[in-house]
Amino acid sequence: MPDQPIPDQDDELQPSPEALDVGRRLFAAECSFTNGSTRLETIPAAGLPEVAFAGRSNVGKSSLINALTGRNTLARTSNTPGRTQQLNFFDLGQRLVLVDMPGYGYAKAPKTQIAAWTALVNDFLRGRVTLRRVCVLIDSRHGLKDVDEPVMKMLDEAAVSYQVVLTKADKVRPNELAARVREIGAVLAKHTAAHPVIHATSAEDGTGIAVLRSALGALAAVTSVG
Repeated sequence: MPDQPIPDQDDELQPSPEALDVGRRLFAAECSFTNGSTRLETIPAAGLPEVAFAGRSNVGKSSLINALTGRNTLARTSNTPGRTQQLNFFDLGQRLVLVDMPGYGYAKAPKTQIAAWTALVNDFLRGRVTLRRVCVLIDSRHGLKDVDEPVMKMLDEAAVSYQVVLTKADKVRPNELAARVREIGAVLAKHTAAHPVIHATSAEDGTGIAVLRSALGALAAVTSVG
């Protein structure tokens, strides 16, 4: 059921054919890994507009990036929570940078490692002038969890625009998915930096991928730095 709009959402989920084509052409461009950073000083200089992907461990960040770009092995996927331990940067057609962030909420990782990830991510999110949006990925089956709240609060405080993207939408029934969207929407209304539109996606069957490409394509049009 690819790209069916979810009830109670606005026109962003029903883009024009022209907007869909802009997104399609952007994500059909060459996409390559450029940098993996474990320390703030190794993060590449700001330049192109950036979109970051955040979420709990194993929520499907890498799978979503692969689905968006149409490349099965661009971002490494793993069944092991906490596998992504750095900020991974991908250049998309020299127009947009995709940032795959370490998953949060993985309790079995060493505390020192968790602290290092947290500091890196917080510093990056708070000071990145080219960061246009953070996609906060939420598993459609489980909805928001307590561990998501501090991340959203931090983004609110840093005035960093973020947007919830539901993953694994093919795993729930349409009525359950619509209810999940309304439930999360009510929570987001209380968060100052949250974008009101929620995208429901599936890397497995393509649900919502073209529509999300269109939304992110609009962000690529924002003037870059330098």
